[in-house]
Amino acid sequence: MPLLLGPFVRCRLSATLLALWLVLSGFTCTGVASGLASSCTTNETNRRGSEHAATATLPAAFSDLLPHFLVEPEDEYIVKNKPVTLTCRSTPATQIYFKCNGEWVHQDDHLIERTVDPATALPVMQVTIEITRQQVEKIFGLDEYWCQCVAWSTTGTQKSQKAYIRIAYLRKNFEEEPQGKEVALDQEVLLRCHPPEGVPQAEVEWQRNEDVIDPASDPNFVITPDHNLVIKKARLADTGNYTCVAKNIVARRKSTSAAILVYVNGGWSTWTTWSSCSAVCGRGWQKRSRSCTNPTPLNGGTSCEGQNVQKSACVATCPVDGGWSEWSKWSACGADCSMWRSRECTQPSPGTGGKDCQGLDLQSLNCTSEQCPQTVSGAEDVALYVGMVAVALCLTLLLIVVVLVYRRKKEGLDADVADSSILTTGFQPMGIKPSKPENSHLLTIQPDLTTTTTSYQGTLRSRHDATGKFSMTNGPLLDPLPNGSHTLHNGKLNSDAAAEFVSRLSTQSYFKTLPRDVANTSYGTFNFLGGRLTIPNTGISLLIPPEAIPRGKIYEIYLTVQRKEDLRLPLAGCQTLLSPIVSCGPPGVVLSRPVILSMDHCFDACLDNWAVRLKKQNYEGAWEDVLLMGEELVSDPYYCQLEAETCRLFSEQLGTFALVGESLHMGAAKRLRLVLFSDAYCSTLEYNIRVYCMDDTQDVFKEVMQMERQLGGRLIDEPHVLLFKDSYHNLRLSIHDMPQAHWRSKLLAGYQEIPFYHIWNGSQRYLHCTFTLERLSLSTCELTCQLCVWQVEGEGQSFSLDFNIAKDTRALDSEFLLMDSNATALAGPSAFQIPYLIRQKICSSLDAPCPNGADWRMLAQRLKLERHMSFFASKASPTSVILDLWEAQHFHSGNINQLATVMADIGKQEAMIFLVSDGEC
Repeated sequence: MPLLLGPFVRCRLSATLLALWLVLSGFTCTGVASGLASSCTTNETNRRGSEHAATATLPAAFSDLLPHFLVEPEDEYIVKNKPVTLTCRSTPATQIYFKCNGEWVHQDDHLIERTVDPATALPVMQVTIEITRQQVEKIFGLDEYWCQCVAWSTTGTQKSQKAYIRIAYLRKNFEEEPQGKEVALDQEVLLRCHPPEGVPQAEVEWQRNEDVIDPASDPNFVITPDHNLVIKKARLADTGNYTCVAKNIVARRKSTSAAILVYVNGGWSTWTTWSSCSAVCGRGWQKRSRSCTNPTPLNGGTSCEGQNVQKSACVATCPVDGGWSEWSKWSACGADCSMWRSRECTQPSPGTGGKDCQGLDLQSLNCTSEQCPQTVSGAEDVALYVGMVAVALCLTLLLIVVVLVYRRKKEGLDADVADSSILTTGFQPMGIKPSKPENSHLLTIQPDLTTTTTSYQGTLRSRHDATGKFSMTNGPLLDPLPNGSHTLHNGKLNSDAAAEFVSRLSTQSYFKTLPRDVANTSYGTFNFLGGRLTIPNTGISLLIPPEAIPRGKIYEIYLTVQRKEDLRLPLAGCQTLLSPIVSCGPPGVVLSRPVILSMDHCFDACLDNWAVRLKKQNYEGAWEDVLLMGEELVSDPYYCQLEAETCRLFSEQLGTFALVGESLHMGAAKRLRLVLFSDAYCSTLEYNIRVYCMDDTQDVFKEVMQMERQLGGRLIDEPHVLLFKDSYHNLRLSIHDMPQAHWRSKLLAGYQEIPFYHIWNGSQRYLHCTFTLERLSLSTCELTCQLCVWQVEGEGQSFSLDFNIAKDTRALDSEFLLMDSNATALAGPSAFQIPYLIRQKICSSLDAPCPNGADWRMLAQRLKLERHMSFFASKASPTSVILDLWEAQHFHSGNINQLATVMADIGKQEAMIFLVSDGEC
């Protein structure tokens, strides 16, 4: 222990001997302990200076305790020239001294205060010192200035923590300042800022137009750990002057302002409808326009590229005024001494709004007296007249019989497919007429001869029998079922029940018209457990999730695909039908959650090329736009999940739906399926090849296959897909490379064409061309040729044909018409892959938000459904809606083990519930 033996007296003794000497001499030691040398004063001197000394005598009861610190010195900053104060408090302690940078602070610089702890009765000593800027600057640059205090008791010593004293400052110049820039709307913006050097390190805040930016209140702003400002999506309101502000306890510095200008590039609005044809008669033009207002360019944004007006050729049918034929010869003079002659308005007949013939169609003239027959006749004349009347009646009856026989023969015979090169310049819409019972296998194909006189924007209606439809209004439900008349057994329906259901529909009132087509209609009876309706081989299904039907309710629901001729959509301009027209009902039923209607579509699924609208038929039969794809609102009763070839429609209402698209530019394309058929057996020299150009949807392909089965046709090559673009160019078909020594084409031109608008509007079925070939000998059976189909100035497909026409090598019901063996109606648990109990467990596990994201949001991400997060979040059970969509997508091909793997990846224990046995579920 360091000791003072007297003023200016130095003693070099060991610590033990020195302490013993002090006790024997009656001195009290004060000073700074060096362990080797001390300065001592006498008791008298010590008593006089006791108020300055840092020494105290401990009571005997506490003489064996080590001191411990109640307060230790802490780090301080010297701001400008203000000194800082360091404090140290310890108990029990006999001495406390500060040591700074390895040197003891003089005792005169210590301010001492003694108290007693009332709880423990231990003496408490507190010492404070002041550190000035000059003291710190003496060692500035060599090392950091530090101080710590040392406390003594009779038992030993304790050291406090080191307190570092630094001189605070903040430089004026920023190391990196933000730079102004111009950015597009919704673009991410990064503003860099590296604050000036300072002690302590400066804090940074950002200002926009002198207002402080708070990322907590506006999540579009993010301040990174390295002080940069990020604007996630630039908005028009984000235009302004941005300033980086650095501050600490010394000063506050501002960077130069960076001006951010948010501009908006212009975008085209949708095209207007086509104007009427400029010509009243003959060839003319029609046009449509669009404006650069979606959005309008702002703040220097670029204007729209491309044309704002499009023109297209059109042909207006000219009115034909009627003209009289030549007068007939005068008749013989009648009994009334008059004769007559007639003419007809047939050269030409009036048409397309033309005027009728003006004038008389019958003239009479009095006969001369010599020509008048005798007014008195004998019995012979009466007999002559009676005989003439009898002969006339016989001739009339014979003529009627001949006409009836001729008409029946014409309707009953199997009319061959006409050569379109002769009849229709390459275009034949086809329709199947209801045949008579004795000729049920025959099919009449009616060619359309109007293509040369109608505008390309016109549509050709195939012949169809209107007797297959019945009138309906808008009843909410079917009549109650008879006792046990319609039941589901293992989820399957028999044909008798289906026929009875359709016949019962004829007395109900759901829609204005509903075709009596059992093959394309399915129905079932469902309760709150839900179920599924499917129309085989069409890609059309209706999923009724559990709880969609309120508990206590039982609905009889149907699903049908409509013929396009029966419900013609009003299409304007470049609009086109992209999907089948599907009806589900009855309309007006109350649903607790949306059902999912799945149907094929035939466009390239790129919404940048299309404006696709969902249309629904209202109770009055008019079509309404209910949804624009890509702009769905979660509050709407309809929502669409668009896939490569399928559309999944979430709907809270049942009704009749269809997808209608409007191309935004000429890059938009529809998928056409090209299918080739020929005669299964050929016994004549002529041989027909039919090329169908249909929308690439399963329902149309199914209809064509069924029709060709009735015709006795066979499939001669695999179907090909062609992208048909909105370029106003026709589809051209031609046949090449036939062996001229054995075959020749009866086609008068080098190719055939189907007009652009006949394909684009999509409202006609069975669009096809027929190539009539002729073999030079009946012994020729091998046919090799190349058949090409392409859009003028566009893409094309070719078929290399090489087959024997005498052998039916490929059955019509091949792998291209995969028969769907599943039941058309499944009710209850059998309709779903996920058992009801397991489904409830998954929903209860994932619906609740999880801080680490292991909830329904991660399930949607793993199933690649992130685009619909807002839609799922709007539902009471987001997980349930996700599982509904999974069920709709994977009914035939879904693997429940894959779903279990996704659950395991999320980290949920519920992944094991997929192993629950059927008995438990």
